[in-house]
Amino acid sequence: MEFPIDFIYHGEMLSFRQLQYLVAVADQQHFRRAAAHLHVSQPTLSLQLQKMEEQLGVRLIERGVSPVRMTPVGREIVSRARKLLLDLNDLEACARRSAGELIGTISLGVSPTLGPYLLPGIVGVLKRSMPELRLHVREGIPSEQMLELRSGALDLMLTSVAAGGNDLHMEPLFEEKLYLVAPPEHPLSGRSGLGRTDLGGIQALSIDPRYPFYHQTREICDELGLELLGDYEGTSLDSLCQMCASGLGLAILPELYLRSEVGGKNVVAPLRVDDWSGTRSVAALWRKGSVYGENYREIALVIQREARLLLDGKIGA
Repeated sequence: MEFPIDFIYHGEMLSFRQLQYLVAVADQQHFRRAAAHLHVSQPTLSLQLQKMEEQLGVRLIERGVSPVRMTPVGREIVSRARKLLLDLNDLEACARRSAGELIGTISLGVSPTLGPYLLPGIVGVLKRSMPELRLHVREGIPSEQMLELRSGALDLMLTSVAAGGNDLHMEPLFEEKLYLVAPPEHPLSGRSGLGRTDLGGIQALSIDPRYPFYHQTREICDELGLELLGDYEGTSLDSLCQMCASGLGLAILPELYLRSEVGGKNVVAPLRVDDWSGTRSVAALWRKGSVYGENYREIALVIQREARLLLDGKIGA
């Protein structure tokens, strides 16, 4: 979207669109990926950034290196550009509120290890409690979505990573149990009195390493003495569950997934490990000082309440 607002710098006019291009290149560290992220052609992006450098009379980007890096003055301008772009988003949001729009459409970022199994039971409740709410739900890798949240491309984010930074507000929502699961025909299935010594050296599966759940899975495997397989990583919790069901290895799955309709309750079963328990924390993140901060908190509280209702009961009972 072209923004109608420009500002004057040394007699030359810079557009907010140019600032968007610069910030995207800084975040993506790659011209092609930045262009794809903004849905423009790479030549258009490159031409506008070159024009921006000519207008400012400084070199902003170190070309010919990979990944792309900002020059020192480029990093400073990127920092200031982020603030300008966020101020513009807040200005537009403030105007919408004054016009009577409670929220309108917000962009919600979620991880595939959480969203597909949490949101289906919650979207309807949000719609009833906040009729004017429109959710643009986007799945992605949490580390990448954190950048989008800071840049204003996302408004709100649900993640199992409970650390954001001084510029983000973190609202703890709930904790869910983690279960070590196996196919029903596995020798350990149905056994009582399982201990860590019974698990030593048994192979276990993991999710793609780009997701925080991978790192938690690795820590649990180290704790239990499981052998984490490196050549059979799942691209989703579904693929992880199906590989486990096929007998490729044990898996660690969160409670909300196991409670969902596609959670694999008929193909895998939780193991009862007496001297171990695991949980993961889920939080909502949004930018501090956001015009809609109180509305995001209201949304977070609805998600918190509904998630806790979904978690009532016992897995495998």
